Amino acid sequence: MPANQNSTIDDFFSPNGPLSDCLENYQLRAEQVEMAKSINESIKDKASLVVEAGTGVGKTFAYLYPALLKGGRVVISTATKNLQDQLFFNDIPKIREALKISVKVNILKGRGNYICKLRMKNTNQEGMFFNKEDAKHLHLIKAFSDNTDSGEVSEISQIPETSTIWPMVTSTKENCLGQDCEFYKECFIVKARKEALESEVLIVNHHLFFADFVLKDEELSEILPKANTIIFDEAHQVPLVASFFLGQFISSSQISNLIQDCQQGLKKYPDTIKVLDKLSKDLQENILVLKKIISPSPTRLNIDNLQDYENFKETYSSLIEKLALLGITLSRHSEENAELQKLFERSTELNIKFSSWLKKDNQNNIYWIEVFSRTVQFNETPISISEQFNKFQEKSDSAWIFTSATLSINGSFDHFVKLLGLEKAMTQYLQSPFNYSENAFLYVPKEIPDSKDELFNLVLVKKALPLIKASKGRAFVLATSLKSMEEIGALLKDELKKNEINYPVITQGEGPKSDLLQQFKKHGNAILIGSLSFWEGIDVRGPTLSLVIIDKLPFQSPGDPVFESKIKLLSEEGINAFMSMQLPEAIIRLKQGVGRLIRDDNDKGVMVICDKRIIEKSYGIKIWKSLPPFKRTRNESAVINFLEELE
Repeated sequence: MPANQNSTIDDFFSPNGPLSDCLENYQLRAEQVEMAKSINESIKDKASLVVEAGTGVGKTFAYLYPALLKGGRVVISTATKNLQDQLFFNDIPKIREALKISVKVNILKGRGNYICKLRMKNTNQEGMFFNKEDAKHLHLIKAFSDNTDSGEVSEISQIPETSTIWPMVTSTKENCLGQDCEFYKECFIVKARKEALESEVLIVNHHLFFADFVLKDEELSEILPKANTIIFDEAHQVPLVASFFLGQFISSSQISNLIQDCQQGLKKYPDTIKVLDKLSKDLQENILVLKKIISPSPTRLNIDNLQDYENFKETYSSLIEKLALLGITLSRHSEENAELQKLFERSTELNIKFSSWLKKDNQNNIYWIEVFSRTVQFNETPISISEQFNKFQEKSDSAWIFTSATLSINGSFDHFVKLLGLEKAMTQYLQSPFNYSENAFLYVPKEIPDSKDELFNLVLVKKALPLIKASKGRAFVLATSLKSMEEIGALLKDELKKNEINYPVITQGEGPKSDLLQQFKKHGNAILIGSLSFWEGIDVRGPTLSLVIIDKLPFQSPGDPVFESKIKLLSEEGINAFMSMQLPEAIIRLKQGVGRLIRDDNDKGVMVICDKRIIEKSYGIKIWKSLPPFKRTRNESAVINFLEELE
């Protein structure tokens, strides 16, 4: 690396530098330059770096510049497919233009994002649709498949993401035939993965990265290429995603999908189909009984709590027996072709996994069950992933960069680095360059009841109403649960009607998230009511959003089996679980919600937290010191005056 590399970074980010020529309204950010220099050093030393970059720092270009300049292969992992697309279609083209370099960039998504030609063909031949729309959608998918190079389902905008056709025309790891498939040479996934291996810069998401992590750890054929630099954007989500993939889960949906594929694959064998139909009925009955035993949904339970449920073990054991019979039935035809062999292998694997789950073979894992409206999921989650992740990281011979706006607790990274075993990593805290002390209030209302009080939501709405009126709508109301969201939404609509206030109210669940946001922006005076899915990844700039109201501090709800198991373990080790885990995780979630308010230099607004614990509890100071440097107040009049003066 040249000795003058840092001066090159200064030049690149200067007001008249190459980057300014490619970006409208470019502004020099000292924090952005500092971050780029730190990442540059980490890449040079093949070291690990954890960076919290507050909103407005410009973290994307801060990591793209040194990563692309250094060369070698770069893998960037993001939290969502939307962020993948943002990098691929917008950010990287601009940095390439600024650097005047040619870099081969590809984007790779999970297999569920690509059309499977075999399953599309089988679905078309069988005509087994859930509804009339499926047939119409299949025609569109077929036409698209014949004229696309990528096969990406996101390119078919006419078909909603929720359409029931998608599972019929996309593959899973379980039902993919691999090289035995007649369409292998034309396979969109194979093509995408081949291009990924040839990339200089590859953009993936966290789920795909850790799916590959597991394959490499088990010394199986990996999906992603080895890289000189690995960058995690929105890294606060990494511990959760990693835990999911380093454990495993099985579900009743996998059984249903297997049966559906069996009925299709065995259509030439009417006698076997009769046996299969009987097994299918019995298995579905088993699943329904399990759901009834553990009602209502959604429900999460530790396996140890299931002993309190009458007939659970007997019903579960019956399910395993039926799966064994299914395997025997499939074995009669398994050698006749690759598809039937795959079905037999799937049934065998499911039988083994269901049997293993009940035995709790791994004492380092948490075994728990989750009941949804349509499926029952049986989970195995590691208590800690730090050792496994650290070992994998250290043998990779790569630079590892973790960045997000929400990684620290009052400037400390202890919680995050312990979760991932990153104690040797360098850390950097870069505060947002936005002028919070002039442009934004943090307001905690007076006379708010305890968050557990049955009148809490009603009081919250009454406290919110004059603020919403002063802000002329233009508000987010963010709740910590769906139940609270629904109650607050109903109460707020009543109050608005009573007071003849006619601002549009948009509620989560009324349509796709992206559509609701478009509606919010289009109205210009709307109120959007959402739960935790709206606490992050939402970017509304300008006066359209001037007020964000959060109902409670987002502590993990009691009853979560994984969370409770970790608390129990910490307590047994003499560690204060609240201070070491519950509080840090709540602060990280709160910072995400708070981050929705100020998204630009000129943004102004009020952040309202309707939870008096932030004021009255001793740990409250740790919370608000972790938040941006708002003007803090409990004076309603000051807040109303501020909102009324906004554009």
